[in-house]
Amino acid sequence: MMMNCYSSATVAGKPRVRVWGLAALLLCAALPATANRTDLPKNPMDNVYDIGHRRVAHHSIISQQREIALGTKYAKEIDRDSKLIKDPVITEYVNRVEQNIAQNSDAEIPITVKVIDSPEINAFALPGGYIYVDTGLLRAAGSEAQLAGVLAHETAHIAANHFGEEATRQTLLQYAMIPLIFTPMTYPVYLGLSEGMNLGIPLAFLKFSRSDEQQADFLGLQYMWKAGYDPEAYLSMFGKILQEERSQPGSVPKIFMDHPPTTDRIIKAEEEIKTILPPRKQYLESTSEFAGVQERLDTLLGNMRRHKKGENSPTLMRRKQNSKAGSNKTSDDDKPPVLRRRD
Repeated sequence: MMMNCYSSATVAGKPRVRVWGLAALLLCAALPATANRTDLPKNPMDNVYDIGHRRVAHHSIISQQREIALGTKYAKEIDRDSKLIKDPVITEYVNRVEQNIAQNSDAEIPITVKVIDSPEINAFALPGGYIYVDTGLLRAAGSEAQLAGVLAHETAHIAANHFGEEATRQTLLQYAMIPLIFTPMTYPVYLGLSEGMNLGIPLAFLKFSRSDEQQADFLGLQYMWKAGYDPEAYLSMFGKILQEERSQPGSVPKIFMDHPPTTDRIIKAEEEIKTILPPRKQYLESTSEFAGVQERLDTLLGNMRRHKKGENSPTLMRRKQNSKAGSNKTSDDDKPPVLRRRD
C-alpha cells in the first residue's frame, strides 16, 4: 500500500519536474533576447508610452490630503490679494489647454488654472493642483503650443510632488514652520505673508531646487508630446524668456535666480527631444481660438487700464459763490451765458 503510494507520487512528480525545467529553459532563452533589445528605454521615466502609469511622485512626509489642504488655503489668499482675470472665455480656454496636458501626464490629482493680471512672463504652481499664469505670459506666447509648454512644466511640478519633496528636505525645520514651504512662489506674495505673519523663513526654502526644475523640464516635454503639441515650442518660449532677461537685466524675480540658466535648460531640452521623444508626423502648433483669446485679453486689459486711469484722474468741479443768508437772489455766476447782438 505504501509502496503503491510512493510509486504513484514518484511517477506523478516526474512530469511535473520536466514541465518546470522546460519553462525555466524557455525563460532563460528569452532573457538575452529581451536584454539585447535597443528599442526599450533603459530608464522607466524615458518610456513616454507609459505616461500615466508611472510612479514619478517623490516621497513626502506630508500626506496628499494635507498638501491639497495647504494648496487650497494659499490659493484663497492669492485669489484675495491678486487681480484675477475672471473673463469666462479666457479662463475656460486656458483650463481646457491644461486639461489636455493633465490627461496626458502622470498627475494624480485634478488641476485648475487661474490667470493673474501681471505683466511678468511667469507662471507658478501650488500644492493641491493649482496653477497660476500671468497675463504677461499669455501675451508673450506666440502659439498655443508655447502656452501648453509652460503649463506642462508646472504640471510636472505637481505630478512629481516637488512640494512634498521640498518639505521632506527641510526636516530640520520645526514642524510648525513646514507649511510655509508651500507659500506661492512669487516674491511679492512671499514678502506680504512673511511680514503679515511676522515670520522670517529664508527665501531659499520657497523655491524648487535645480534638479527639480530640470525634472520639470524633462517631464513637461514628455507631457507636451503625449498631448500632441510640438515640444520645439517649449524651446521657442525659452528663447523669449532669455531675450527678456537680456533686454531687461534684473527683471526676473529674485526667487528664480538659482534656477538653472536658461541656456543650459534649452540645451538639455534639445537633447531630450532628439533622444527620447519619438517623432510625429503632425503636431498641434496653434489654433484660431488662441489668437482670439489673445485679442480678447488685450481688449480686456486695455479697458481695465482706461477705467483705472479714469478713476485716478482729477475731476473739475464748478465753483459756486456763497449767497447771503435769506437772500433769494441768484448770483450772476450761476446764470447761463447770454448772447448779445453786436451792433
